[in-house]
Amino acid sequence: MGMTGDSFKRREATDANRHNKYNQTMKGRHLHMIAIGGSIGAGLFVGTGSALRRGGPASLVIDYSIIGVMMFNVVFALGEMALMYPVSGGFYVLVTRFVDPSWGFAMGWNYLLQWLFILPFEIVVASFTINYWTDGSINPAIFMAIFIVALTLISCFGALGYAEEEFWSSFLKLSAIVTFLVIGVVLVCGGGPEEGRYNEFWGNRYFVEQGGFRNGFQGFCSVFVTAAFAFAGTELIGLAASESKSPLTTLPSACKQVFWRVTLFYILSLTFVGLLISADDESLIGANPFANSQASPFVLVGKYAALWGYDHFFNVVIMISVVSIGLSGVYGGSRTLTALAEQGYAPKFFDYVDKTGRPLYSTILILSMGFLAFAGVDQVAGLELFDWLLALSGLAALFTWGSICLAHIRFRMAWKRQGHTLDELPFTAALGVGGSYLGLGLCILVFIAQMYVAICPVGGGPDGSIYNDAEGFFKTCLAFPVVLVFWVVGYIWKRPEFLTIDKIDVDSGRREIDWELHRSIQQKRANANIFMKVIYKLF
Repeated sequence: MGMTGDSFKRREATDANRHNKYNQTMKGRHLHMIAIGGSIGAGLFVGTGSALRRGGPASLVIDYSIIGVMMFNVVFALGEMALMYPVSGGFYVLVTRFVDPSWGFAMGWNYLLQWLFILPFEIVVASFTINYWTDGSINPAIFMAIFIVALTLISCFGALGYAEEEFWSSFLKLSAIVTFLVIGVVLVCGGGPEEGRYNEFWGNRYFVEQGGFRNGFQGFCSVFVTAAFAFAGTELIGLAASESKSPLTTLPSACKQVFWRVTLFYILSLTFVGLLISADDESLIGANPFANSQASPFVLVGKYAALWGYDHFFNVVIMISVVSIGLSGVYGGSRTLTALAEQGYAPKFFDYVDKTGRPLYSTILILSMGFLAFAGVDQVAGLELFDWLLALSGLAALFTWGSICLAHIRFRMAWKRQGHTLDELPFTAALGVGGSYLGLGLCILVFIAQMYVAICPVGGGPDGSIYNDAEGFFKTCLAFPVVLVFWVVGYIWKRPEFLTIDKIDVDSGRREIDWELHRSIQQKRANANIFMKVIYKLF
């Protein structure tokens, strides 16, 4: 990537880059790692502690599984469309094209706000992980500044810098989870050190003694918000596909990695968390369920097992993970803002892409939001501020995922209506359009569950009744009215006609597919032995 003065000049628009001005520098290994480990962060490593306490171990596994099924279909739907249309704005441009311009406007700004406010939050969380060693003796603002500088330096290298960082951080996260799974098996079987808790057969005693569920249906529904937070960012694979060298060969395989992330790295690890950590554990209580790494069940397992150094190792993993999510925020937010500007839904100067493919002004704006992290130095005022900032992004992911499924449904309807067949698609979703209906239905059900918890929270409202007050409700569901406002504003501003299936354009901006290469790949897989056919199917 160029770092000369000339490299920061605007890239000239040509017919070749009319739909995508970015460099295609990401390699297959980058795309695979972004798919399988890119969004693993505080939602899994830390947030599961408060979720375990609210809903119990069974709710933890079931809710994450439901969100996992949803994400499986979302990613395949997005992968099918992203491979056909190499647009620079990812899912937002596809929603505008296949659903409705005003809804696309709302989804674009909803997604942008999600990353704008998650970035400073992740910087605060990263600085709090340092407290595990310093006990607050060093001002966290020092570490916040260090993390902001690090994110800025990596962002200077554009998409390749993001991809390389994601590759190595994902490798570390996945290695840590595999290590946890191996240790979990040993500890459940009673193979822990003598001075630790798990020095005798542990089994499923917590399930037997305490049951799998806590706080009834409210507790079950409350875990969804943590699960959704843990999977947020999975859709970035659609953005990354537009900047990869050979998406025809790498994107389908990358989409399949999501299945393994859900089953191996989420469900199995959460099963061991439920077996090894009691839902009544006082250490799971924290003022902020995502910011206190000392409340991480992954850290607590090492501490209770008396595994020397393991809790420190996992604290390092958590720190790197949240910084990685912050970088994902810079990447996803800057590309979305640039796409909004290109379509006239944001100030025009944000469509500036320099000669090395960096969305310069958009990246600068997103990074500048990181300075909000310094508000977190004041524990009281900072906590209140971040409660409201996270309220804006709390439901944002559900709107994003539901819109992707809806866009895929309407794309398939338009594709068929205009005389095309599935044979013309180089890659199709694993469960077809039925998977998108399932994904959209699950999004709606999870949204209803979160609205229910916002109205009737676990433990009741602040006035002693079963109902929440207005402040508590909006701290859970503020994203909902914000999306509605953006939708109305987008409609009034642009006055788009209702986009019927017949009016959907499925032809312009399509990727030039190397069908000879595609057929050779299919032929190779068809002629493979049974073992390799299974490998190709699964990976």
